[in-house]
Amino acid sequence: MKPTQPQRNVLERFPAGGPRGSWPAEEYAAAQRAQGRSDAQVVMDLPSDQFLVVTSTTH
Repeated sequence: MKPTQPQRNVLERFPAGGPRGSWPAEEYAAAQRAQGRSDAQVVMDLPSDQFLVVTSTTH
């Protein structure tokens, strides 16, 4: 039996080619955590070459 992947909600997308020293996805995720979305995290979507800020979904 294959383990199930947790469902994720994409809050925002950021291009991977930002200026050096700029971390807009990390800053956005930190702002979301400060507003109470404690599980906001940044993941890399390799096929689209984007950083995604995601949260887990609850059912």
